[in-house]
Amino acid sequence: MADTAQRILVTGGAGFLGSHLCERLLADGHEVLCVDNFYTSTRHNITHLLDHADFELLRHDVTFPLYVEVDQIYNLACPASPIHYQHDPVQTTKTSVHGAINMLGLAKRTGATILQASTSEVYGDPEVHPQPESYWGNVNPIGLRSCYDEGKRCAETLFFDYLRQHDLPIKVARIFNTYGPRMQPDDGRVVSNFIVQALRGDDLTLYGDGSQTRSFCYVDDLIEGLVRLMNSPRAVTGPINLGNPNEFTIRELAEQVLARTGSASRLVEQPLPADDPTQRQPDITLARELLGWAPRVELAQGLDATVEYFRQSLHAPA
Repeated sequence: MADTAQRILVTGGAGFLGSHLCERLLADGHEVLCVDNFYTSTRHNITHLLDHADFELLRHDVTFPLYVEVDQIYNLACPASPIHYQHDPVQTTKTSVHGAINMLGLAKRTGATILQASTSEVYGDPEVHPQPESYWGNVNPIGLRSCYDEGKRCAETLFFDYLRQHDLPIKVARIFNTYGPRMQPDDGRVVSNFIVQALRGDDLTLYGDGSQTRSFCYVDDLIEGLVRLMNSPRAVTGPINLGNPNEFTIRELAEQVLARTGSASRLVEQPLPADDPTQRQPDITLARELLGWAPRVELAQGLDATVEYFRQSLHAPA
């Protein structure tokens, strides 16, 4: 329970991460204003919160200004999976850039602390491994993924310019691959892809030979990191990596999903998408030192909870 209840705005609050964050903030005793335009999210993620006395839902697009009174802002609004952010790349960039400008303007007017949900994609296809926050990245500025990668990089620039120019209290989190209940079955992310394919008895699609690596963070761990960062001392601005440093190949993930679903699906290789990074692993030294944070949920445990969620939502047999 919070020592002092605050009024907290969560943009993208009906999304995968946003809905879990809203839930956590309500449990901590805060008032939550959830803002979403439902471009890639669904009301089903927050239906169970609608009757909560301290929860309010507002349908709004962050590319337009918002006039509300709040104490804290978590800016999570943006399509986050390649399928979704490449569907309308211009709108994706506008959401990252115009959305950041509008939310920073709101924070400046209200004096709110504002947290930007940035991404490991700011590192591009990294030439440094694992990736520390000091690494500037290796991003293709004109590729298919640039709308997201460069949009998020520009948002970080804006946050630090508002800090320097207006002394605005900011926090920037670089989020690495996160998974768990309420992921969308068609979002194109590897964990949801594999689980849905396995439960349906379809072939599991490996891009390349499956030797590329990722680090998978369970959603509860990620939300804990965001809340700790938001409530850290003002001098702790980030950017701070939030992710699980345990690295797995995509093939290892596929094999774990097959084992945990009991599926007889086969692994089928497809060509690698353009600009798909070969390695992704966070250096979380800063998060450990400044936030006292590290992931606790092992991949096997998190996959079991996620598989169970998809069994229920897809009505798949156990």
